Amino acid sequence: MRLALGIEYDGTGFSGWQRLSHGRSVQAEVEAALSFVAAHPVQVTCAGRTDAGVHARCQVVHFDSDAVRDARAWTLGANSRLPRDAAVLWARPVAADFHARFGARARCYRYTLLNRPVRAALAARFVTWERVPLDEAAMQAAAQALVGEHDFSAFRTVHCQARSPMRNVIAIAIARCGDEVTIDIEANAFLHHMVRNIVGSLLPVGRGERPPEWPGELLRGRDRSRAGPTAPASGLTFLAPRYPAGWSLPPEVTL
Repeated sequence: MRLALGIEYDGTGFSGWQRLSHGRSVQAEVEAALSFVAAHPVQVTCAGRTDAGVHARCQVVHFDSDAVRDARAWTLGANSRLPRDAAVLWARPVAADFHARFGARARCYRYTLLNRPVRAALAARFVTWERVPLDEAAMQAAAQALVGEHDFSAFRTVHCQARSPMRNVIAIAIARCGDEVTIDIEANAFLHHMVRNIVGSLLPVGRGERPPEWPGELLRGRDRSRAGPTAPASGLTFLAPRYPAGWSLPPEVTL
């Protein structure tokens, strides 16, 4: 049987999603918990790997098991073995050809900025502090130049291993609620550090240091060295991947 799981985690204490020979990873914790429930070794495939310090509201994975367990047993059993900073939200049996990574039609990220003179205490693990007042309307206008299918070389890390820099950004929405400014980006897929590099290039626009046309110029120039710095990992959350409705997955991961 093939199963899909939705998983949330606080990425602060992890070295990223991917299993490593050193350091704590979400993948290793999830596989250890599922292996206990299944009573055999389990390997999972995720919708999108996240970097060290990046969080997830609903990461999706799939795995195969001959163990006879219902969805509740997989969920509660795994959570009984997972650390406090990771939890299985749901489990669903899926068809044998479901693939968490290749089946996803889109992925959604949110970057959260705490925009006030005083740093965060309660939310410090999940936001990036920006003390300079931001013009979120200017940032929203600037970001629209990045919507569509483009070469995003200006916003990929030099360590990115993707074969092509082409990505299709479906939507970017920037909004303010009190002291928080959120940047929501949906795309078919993302390059390494792409969201954090986009945020790092929108912040100078929000501060009034660069004109709204600047991110579009960077995009066309394809030169990472001219773009803004990589924004910190703490403010970034992988909201969810999106799958066609035919897989009968929960609404938060369905197109």
